[in-house]
Amino acid sequence: MCLGIPGRVVEISDAEKKLGLVEVGGVRRQVNLACIVTEDHPVEACVGDWVLVHVGFAMSRIDEKQAAETLEILTQLGEVQEELAAMRASGKA
Repeated sequence: MCLGIPGRVVEISDAEKKLGLVEVGGVRRQVNLACIVTEDHPVEACVGDWVLVHVGFAMSRIDEKQAAETLEILTQLGEVQEELAAMRASGKA
């Protein structure tokens, strides 16, 4: 199952292409940040943002409380482990 999972932007890997490293449960993966970049929030400002990641794209910014609550629910449902395993297996972690 592909679902949106909360992660934190820890580094900008290619500002020109709007790519950054997002960490989810200790796994880092390169993610496209284009959907969360605006004129008022450039790619460089994304470091530290909590984002909802789906199929390699940060779809939206969320606050830390919302991220924690979502991760807790997904953990209870057993979905986080499945998604982290998929991220590790992708070879991009």
